[in-house]
Amino acid sequence: MLTVDQVAERREVIAASPDLVALREKLAAKFVPVLERDPAPPAVKALLSRDGGICPDDGSPLDFDPWQPDRHRCSSCGKTFSGDRHHRRWAWYQHLWLGERMVQAAALAALGDSAPAAAWAGRSLARYGRVYFDCPNQDNVLGPARLFFSTYLESIWLSHFVAAAFLLREAGCLDREALEAADAVIEEAANLIGEFDEGLSNRQTWNNAALAAAAVWFEDADLAQRAITAPRGLVGHLADGFLPDGLWYEGEHYHLFALRGLMIGAGWARLAGVDLFEARSSLDRLAAALRAPILTALPDGSIPARQDSRFGVAVAQPMYLEIWEAGLAELLAAGRTADAGDLGAWLRACYDAEAPPAERFDAYLHEAGEPPPARRARSDLSAWMLSVMAPALPGAGAAAAPGSVLLADQGLAILRHGDTYVSLECGPGRGGHGHPDRLHLTVHSGGVHWCPDPGTGSYVNPDLFWYRSTLAHNAPRLDGANQPPGDARCEAFEARGPWGWIVGRYGGLTRTTVLTPTHLLDQLEFAAGEPHTVELPWHLRGDLEVVTPGRWEPAGLEGPRVERVERFLPDAPGAVELRAECDGRRLTMWLWCEGELLRAFGPGLPGSRQAQPFLVCRQHGRYVRFLAALETAPEVRLTGLSATAAAIAVETSSGRVEHRPATDGWAVRDGGTTVLLGGRRRGDLGLGGAIRFPVAGFAAASTPPHAVAFHTDRPPPLDGTLSGFGPGEPLLLDHEDQYRRSELPYPGPEVFAAAARLAWDEAALYLGVEVRHPEPWFRPPDAPPLALDNEPDDIHSDGLQVYLQLGEEDPPVGCLIVPEPGARIRVRPAGGCAFQAAWVQGGWRRTAEGYAVTVAIRAPGWPPSHLRREIRFDLLVNEMRPGRLRRAGQLVWSGGGGWVYLRGDRQAPERFGRVTLA
Repeated sequence: MLTVDQVAERREVIAASPDLVALREKLAAKFVPVLERDPAPPAVKALLSRDGGICPDDGSPLDFDPWQPDRHRCSSCGKTFSGDRHHRRWAWYQHLWLGERMVQAAALAALGDSAPAAAWAGRSLARYGRVYFDCPNQDNVLGPARLFFSTYLESIWLSHFVAAAFLLREAGCLDREALEAADAVIEEAANLIGEFDEGLSNRQTWNNAALAAAAVWFEDADLAQRAITAPRGLVGHLADGFLPDGLWYEGEHYHLFALRGLMIGAGWARLAGVDLFEARSSLDRLAAALRAPILTALPDGSIPARQDSRFGVAVAQPMYLEIWEAGLAELLAAGRTADAGDLGAWLRACYDAEAPPAERFDAYLHEAGEPPPARRARSDLSAWMLSVMAPALPGAGAAAAPGSVLLADQGLAILRHGDTYVSLECGPGRGGHGHPDRLHLTVHSGGVHWCPDPGTGSYVNPDLFWYRSTLAHNAPRLDGANQPPGDARCEAFEARGPWGWIVGRYGGLTRTTVLTPTHLLDQLEFAAGEPHTVELPWHLRGDLEVVTPGRWEPAGLEGPRVERVERFLPDAPGAVELRAECDGRRLTMWLWCEGELLRAFGPGLPGSRQAQPFLVCRQHGRYVRFLAALETAPEVRLTGLSATAAAIAVETSSGRVEHRPATDGWAVRDGGTTVLLGGRRRGDLGLGGAIRFPVAGFAAASTPPHAVAFHTDRPPPLDGTLSGFGPGEPLLLDHEDQYRRSELPYPGPEVFAAAARLAWDEAALYLGVEVRHPEPWFRPPDAPPLALDNEPDDIHSDGLQVYLQLGEEDPPVGCLIVPEPGARIRVRPAGGCAFQAAWVQGGWRRTAEGYAVTVAIRAPGWPPSHLRREIRFDLLVNEMRPGRLRRAGQLVWSGGGGWVYLRGDRQAPERFGRVTLA
C-alpha cells in the first residue's frame, strides 16, 4: 500500500532501523521455501462443514499445514486424515495463506529488490486470474463469494491480492499477464463484495477495506466514497462501531478483528485522499480503541471470551501485536507521544513475555505450520509491518498495569486488586454475536479463571446452542428461559484500593458485587409484582465438591444439552460450603439460598469435549435473594456466610466482615475499619440500548400482509389438489420483494412462484399451496446427512415452512414440510417453535409446472374463540436447484427482501402476516 514515491521513502526508513532491517531479512529467509516449492492456488472453493478439518475420532481440529493439501494431522491424537471435506477446509486457509505470501513477495520485491519474489508474486496473480473464475459463486454461508463461503473471507483475501498487485505495479514489476489477471479478479470480487452490505458488522469493516483497495486500484471515486466516507463505510465504523469508551460493540474478539480491518482500510483510504485519523476526535477514538483490550485483559494475559469469542486467546497473539504496532505508528505520526509511549511500553512487555503459539486466524496465518519462538520480536511479524511499523519502540519504562475501570458504553465494569479480577456485564443487549448473559459475573483470582465466560466454540457444532444460552453463563434467568432481549445498566461503580463494588440492574434483577481485601461478596435480588422462578448458575473451574453434609436426589432443569440434574438436601439449614480445585489451587465458596441448590452437567469450556458439573441456585417468589462469598486472599479462609434482612456476615479465619446497604452506597465493616462505597450513577448513562446495529439481509419488517380463510363444511382432500378450498383470494408469492436470495437474484414468477389457499373448520386450519418450479428437487428421506452446520438439512430442498400463532401470548407453531415419494410428506418442527408430528397431516402431487401440497394443521387451542378471529400466519417456500449443496433462496408471504443466509428454518413471529377467519 505504498506509492512509487513512498516506496523510495520507506526504503530509507528501513535502512536506518535495525528492527525493520531484521524484519526484512527474516521475511526473505521465510520466503525461500515458497520460492523453492512454488505452491499453486487450490483449484477448489472452500467449504464450511461440521466434519471438514475435524478429527473423526476425537473431534479435535486438524492442523493447517500449507504444504500438506491431502494429509491433515490431528492436533490431539496425531493421526492423519484425508478426503474432500478435509481438503476443502484446508483450501479455506490455503487461499488466505497464499494471499499473505503474495503480499510478502511483493513487499520483498518493492522494498528489498528481490526479483525472484517479484516473479513469484506476478505468477501467483496470474494463476488466480484463472482459478478465481473456476470457483462458483454458490453454496455460501454468509454472502456471495467465489474462493470462500462468506463475503468477509473474500474481502480479507482481496485486500492481500490488491496490496500485492499495487506494490508490484508501483515498483514497476507487474507484467501484462499479471496486470490483466489483477484487473479481472479485482473487478469481479469488488462486484460480489459490493452486493453484500452488512451494516455495522465487524465483517463489513473488512468488506469496506477491500472495496477501498479496489477503489484505489481503479481510481474509482464513487466506490471510494461508499467504502470510506459513507455512514456504514470505514468512517462510520470508526465513529459508531467503536464506542466512545473505545471497545467495539460486539466485544473484545470482534474488536481486534474489526480494528485490524479498519487499520488496513485506513491505509487504502489515505491513498484515496481520505485520512481517517486527521480529525482530533477520530484520533482520540483510535487511541481509545487501541487501549480498550489492554484495559479488559485478564490477569493470565488472555482476552475475556465475552459474546461469540474464542476462549483463552492470548492478548500477545502476533496478529494483535501488529494492530498495536500499526496504531503506534499512527500515534507517532500525529505527535501523540504520550499515548505512543504507553502503547510502546505495553508492546515491550508483550515481547518480553513468553510467546504464545500463534492461533489460526482468518486474518493472520503468517506463522502457519511453524513452531512459536520462545520470545517473539518485532522481526517475527508479517510483511504488513514492513510498510507501516515505526522504526523503533518508544516507551522504555515498564508498562503500567491496567486498573479497575468502567467502560460505560460497553456496560462492562471491572474491579482489580492484586491478582484478582472481577467483572460484571451490565450494558446493552446485542443481537448477532451477543449472548443472553446480562449480569454475568467473571472471577479470576490466584492465577485461576474460576468463573469464566465460555464464549463460543464452533459455529457449526450443536454445542453452539449451549454456549449461547443463559444457563451456560454465571448470569440469572427467569422461569427456565433464556434472558429475553433487553439492556442492563450499571447503577453504581467505585474502586478504592482493595475495595470496590458494582451494582447492575436488568429488569427486575439487581446484582451487587463487592470486592474486599479478603473476599468477594455477590448478591442477586429479584423483585416483581407476580412470583417468578429465578435461577442463578455458577460455573466453577476444576473439581467441584460440596463440603456441607447432605444428600442428592434427582431433579429437573431446562436447558440445551443439560444432563444428570440433582437437588442438594443439606442435613441442616443455612449456607452451603463448596470447594473447587484447579491447577493446584483451591477456592472456598459459600452459597446462601432459601430455595434449592441444583447440580447438573453441561458442555465444558470450548474444546474440552467433556461434560462439566455446574451449580444452580433456584427459588420461586415475588422477592428472591441469593448470596455468595468467594475467597480472594489465599492466606485468609472463608468459614461461614449468614444474612438477615438488614446485613450480611462473612466469617473468615481473621474475623467477621459485615456488609450492609447504606444511604446511597454500601458499607463494609472489617474489624475496626469501616469502608463506605458510593459511586451511584444517575440517569441513563452510556448507550442504554439507544443504538441498534443493522445486520445484512435482515430488513425491517413492513406492514404485515392480510388474508381471509373461509369456513368450510367439508374438509378439503389432503392429496395435493386444491379444488376443495372454495372461494377467496389466493395468497400470492410471486414478487421480487418476497424473495430472499442466496447468490442469484429472483428468477421471476415464470420460474419460481407460489399461490396458496386457506380454509378452516372446527377441527383444523387447511392450507393448499401450488408451487411453480419446473424442476423441483426434494431431499430424499434416506439421503446421508449434509453435516454442513447446525441447520436442518431439509431447508436445502424444495419444500415449505409454515408458521401459525393463535394469539399474542401463545407460542408459535411451525413446521418444515418436504414431499416424499408416494405422495407422502415429511414434517419436522421449525426452529424456535412448538410442534408435534401429529398436528400436521397432508399429501402432495406433481403438477405440470411444479408441485402442490395440501395439509391440515391441528394446533393446540384450535379453533380460536369467537372473540379472536384473527390469527398470525406465514408461509415460506424454499427453492433448491440442481448441483447445489445449499438452497438457492425462498419466497416469503409476509415479505422477504434481502438474503437467505443464516435464517435456517426460523421466522420471527413479529414478521407473520394476519389471517381473518370468516
